[in-house]
This record gives sequence, structure tokens and C-alpha cells, in this order.
Amino acid sequence: MPWEKQFDPEAALAKAMQTFWARGYDATSMADLVEEMGVNRGSLYATFGDKHSLFIRALRRYDAVHRQAWTAALSERNAPREAILAAFEDAIAATVDGGSRDGCLLVNTALELSPHDEEVAAIVAEAMTGMETFFRTMIERGQSAGDIPADIPPGRTASALLSLFIGLRVLSRSRPEAPLLRAVADQAAAMLI
Repeated sequence: MPWEKQFDPEAALAKAMQTFWARGYDATSMADLVEEMGVNRGSLYATFGDKHSLFIRALRRYDAVHRQAWTAALSERNAPREAILAAFEDAIAATVDGGSRDGCLLVNTALELSPHDEEVAAIVAEAMTGMETFFRTMIERGQSAGDIPADIPPGRTASALLSLFIGLRVLSRSRPEAPLLRAVADQAAAMLI
């Protein structure tokens, strides 16, 4: 009779993602992962491989859920300008209203691992490019709809918005003060008028 997994790999991966997000890669031990995921060490290695392989899968899952699906939902539910501003407001709400100081796993990883891990750097760069593309696409749609001035350069403005967004996510960990975070969002809004 073949051996069957006694746990849900997707649920375990979600728990691993949360653990890495809260603690960072280096500060997360295999013992932490075994405890948080609720699996034994052998099952963890058999299903996910080593810590780095598990982290890569968790990082990709984070990107799929917390960037790709999230920005798709923002663009479906909002007019283009409001979609951009909602991205900033959601990040502020997670910190100010939700009390989270976890920031963004992609941004945290960019600071912790990207300088010395090429595979991680490529995933983070792809995600950051995707966020920049979201901003540029929303600007272009807003310009077509007449909600964003036509003289705003979409590419340069999207790059600046990405920089503000990353800064907001870093500040949400180190200085989660509502007035400071709102000032960043206000600057983003000012770039779209």
C-alpha cells in the first residue's frame, strides 16, 4: 500500500509562508517550520525539500496571492486612479488598522536575501516589475478614461509610485505611524493630478 501524506501540502505551504513572512528567512529555523506547519521533519523534507526550496515555494505563493491576485482584484473593483490609491490604502490599513508590522514578504526578502541569492533576486525583481506594470497599466487606462492627466508620463510615474510603495512597506515595519504612512499615500495621489 503506498504511503499517503497525512497533511495538506497547500495548507502547510501557507503556514510556512506566514512563518517566513513574520520572521524572515535567516531567523526561521527548520524547527520553527516543523512546529508552525504541523508536520514532521521527514515529511517536510520529502514534500518540500530543504529550507531554501521551501522558501522559494512560499515566496512564489506570496507573490501569487498578495501581489498578482490582489492587484487583479484592485483593477477589477476600482477605476484606474482609485486602484492605484487603494494599493496604498490597503497597505496602510494592514499596518494601522490591522496592527501588522510584517510589511511585505517580497520587500523584506529584497532587503534580506536578494543581494546574495540570484534565484531569490530574480523572483523579487519579477514581482517588483509586475507591481510597476500594474501602476503603469492603471495610469494608461486612467488617461484613456480621462481620469488621469494625459501629460503624466506613465513609465516614469509608475517607477516613482513603485518606489513610494516600497518605501511605505519598509516604513510599515520600522515606523508604523499613521501620519507618516498617509504622507506617502498623499504623495502618490499628488502624482496623479
